[in-house]
Amino acid sequence: MEERRRIGAYGVLRGSGGRVLLVRGSSGCPVPGVWQVPGGGVGHGEHPVAAVVREFAEETGLTVEVTGVRAAVADVTTFRDPDVAVHTDRLVFDVEARGGDLRPEPAGGTDALDWFTPPEAAGVPLMPFTAELLGLPVTPLPAGLPRALPAGPAAAATADRRQRFAAYGLVTDPDDRVLLTRIAPGYPGAGKWHLPGGGTDHGEQPAAGLLRELVEESGQLGTVVGLLTVSNLHDPAALGPEGRPMDWHTVRVVYRVLVPAPTEAVVTELAGGSTAEAAWFTEAQVAGLQMTEVAALATGRAGR
Repeated sequence: MEERRRIGAYGVLRGSGGRVLLVRGSSGCPVPGVWQVPGGGVGHGEHPVAAVVREFAEETGLTVEVTGVRAAVADVTTFRDPDVAVHTDRLVFDVEARGGDLRPEPAGGTDALDWFTPPEAAGVPLMPFTAELLGLPVTPLPAGLPRALPAGPAAAATADRRQRFAAYGLVTDPDDRVLLTRIAPGYPGAGKWHLPGGGTDHGEQPAAGLLRELVEESGQLGTVVGLLTVSNLHDPAALGPEGRPMDWHTVRVVYRVLVPAPTEAVVTELAGGSTAEAAWFTEAQVAGLQMTEVAALATGRAGR
């Protein structure tokens, strides 16, 4: 079975009486008649926040503003036409309406919208991630769904244009030291200090992928305590592992992670060679480091 990856961005818009706006899959989509929070695929080079705003306008007619990030989850959907397993990393944001007139999507993946309280939503078919967001039991999709893989170009494994999803951590210990990893020679950003983490595996939840990477890159056992931010990086001329330029688009979630019993940071062989070393730093020591953009942002050193 072929494995594919995609990234989606979605918004939770609340109305009066605790109701949440949901949209229904149209007859032309793989899950007709199934409801979910508005949203959809993130385009190559598109920031997930921009994708939410665009998808809301298309599906609901509303102009929205993103007010915060709510969740990062992943799921795998198996399609039999063709035989493909699609892993979707779903970023869910809180949004507020700023204008527009509420209406169904004129043509496309959804054909209706409505406001639901969680008990009301329990009476309609829901996408599993939406049921989880509403605090409802997650149930399988109706029999026969998904119906078919959506039309569109598949990203070949050897293509020079790739979209990547990664999870990183602002990792601290009880003494407020920060754990950072140094990028090995031959990799983009070589020599700079970076946040622990990296790309997630097919079928892996973002938080679980981060904790796996934390062990591989530093030998530390941590606990995810919160979702900090979503970061976006589009580099159309990054040097790929094959030694030629590649159009990379990376979407990164950054979590807060606590290591309650820190040990000496040691890079393991499972890190794959991209991490040269790992170390704990005090706040004063962090100030003098050469860091990647996402590490500087997470540690509050951006622009200093």
